[in-house]
Amino acid sequence: MIAASDHPTQANAEQRYTVTRADLPLSCPLPSMALWNSHPRVYLPIEAERESQCPYCGAHFVLVDDAQPDAT
Repeated sequence: MIAASDHPTQANAEQRYTVTRADLPLSCPLPSMALWNSHPRVYLPIEAERESQCPYCGAHFVLVDDAQPDAT
């Protein structure tokens, strides 16, 4: 088994997370978070409403666009 990161972030440390399409499919906890001190991983629908809330920990996720629109 390969770890997602050498130094995973603390799971559920924040109450609001900004994610991009590169993070899809969205799960809580995020793949970069340690699972040992968290709830089971759940996948959250976010594309339609652009926001989703984890039913376990209440973390709020907001989907933002990867690219900014041109100013011209």
